[in-house]
Amino acid sequence: MSLDPHLAFARRMDRVDGLAHYRKRFAGAETDLVYFDGNSLGRPPLSAIERMGDFMRDGWGERLIRGWDEAWLQLPVEIGDRIGRAVIEAKAGQTVIGDSTTVLLYKLARAAVDAQVARDPRRREIVVDTDNFPTDRYVLDGIADERGLKLRWIDVDTSTGVTSEQLAEAVGPETALVVVSHVAYRSAYLADAPELTRIAHDAGALIMWDLCHSAGSVPIRADAWGFDLAVGCTYKYLNGGPGSPAFAYVRDDLQAVLTQPIQGWFGTRDMFAMGPDYEPEPSIRRFLSGTSPIVAMLPMEETLAMIEEAGMPALRAKSVALTSFAITLADDWLGPLGVTLASPADSEERGGHVTLHHPAMREVTARLWQRDVIPDYRDPGGLRIGLSPLSTSFEEVHRGLAATRDVLKTVLLERAGLA
Repeated sequence: MSLDPHLAFARRMDRVDGLAHYRKRFAGAETDLVYFDGNSLGRPPLSAIERMGDFMRDGWGERLIRGWDEAWLQLPVEIGDRIGRAVIEAKAGQTVIGDSTTVLLYKLARAAVDAQVARDPRRREIVVDTDNFPTDRYVLDGIADERGLKLRWIDVDTSTGVTSEQLAEAVGPETALVVVSHVAYRSAYLADAPELTRIAHDAGALIMWDLCHSAGSVPIRADAWGFDLAVGCTYKYLNGGPGSPAFAYVRDDLQAVLTQPIQGWFGTRDMFAMGPDYEPEPSIRRFLSGTSPIVAMLPMEETLAMIEEAGMPALRAKSVALTSFAITLADDWLGPLGVTLASPADSEERGGHVTLHHPAMREVTARLWQRDVIPDYRDPGGLRIGLSPLSTSFEEVHRGLAATRDVLKTVLLERAGLA
């Protein structure tokens, strides 16, 4: 019997993959489980597991409160600078690890609109698209209510995202802030970040980028593209672990202009002076608030070391190869069953995941989980496949899509009363 040509291709790709050796550095990668959710929660690095044990015993257990003076107070900026350098191409002093993604979105968006209204009272609109991630939309809706502003919605196709034409039509002299996801969470549409940034700036608006689905998967040039603000999570492609703190980018010339709304002692000029009045730190640290979540910051450093070693261009090249292979398998195996691609076919417009559409996908996803094949489901009818370039193999993609084909066939036969 001849070998399945797709399987032969997968094995050949794994043999020549320059990043293949990183896979064995992740817990669980050696098992038969197929993990298609690296864009939602990345696998833990083995070195992070060992490091956390060492930290609990030595860093915390032995050094105790001395750890703050010896290292921990500087970690939010030190790790932020590593993300800036290795992941988003931002010079030092502009990126910091802080709170959850939601809290950082609130801080930066509130600071941005307040500054814009103070500069020009006409600027009372926030532009956001209807398919942006729910947290982004909810936070912005709350800020609009809080500050008496208006949301201007861009109605987008859920299989794509915000285009330059749509943004150019939406912005104007009343725009305070534009908020866009670099990679759309549902479709994986990769926005033209430099062009959308230019359009926002030409209208006199600030722009904030949500980097949650691109950081660690898609090259980002925050400084070169002229970003004002950005927020990204660290538990997806940076493998920080469940609920690991997010990062915030604030361009250096904006830091003294923006007043962040959650004033806490970690953002003060002299936190141990504990004076009667809040005096913000002039640097990126002013966007911190309360005590930094040190334990939750440490795991991501292990992945950052791998990204620094491998380089984002290599990660992007493998990401494109993985998603392209997944689309090929879906076309050949799932297309005849009525599955359609709900992500851009062009890799230049696609991030690190692929969404496949069929009305039966909610049930298919549930059954796949029972078989240790772990994608996730997103309405309407979307099975989402997230492929982390450091920890995913081509043969794993083949196994997962083969299982998806078999399960979907079974579901369709059952619904037709033929099984």
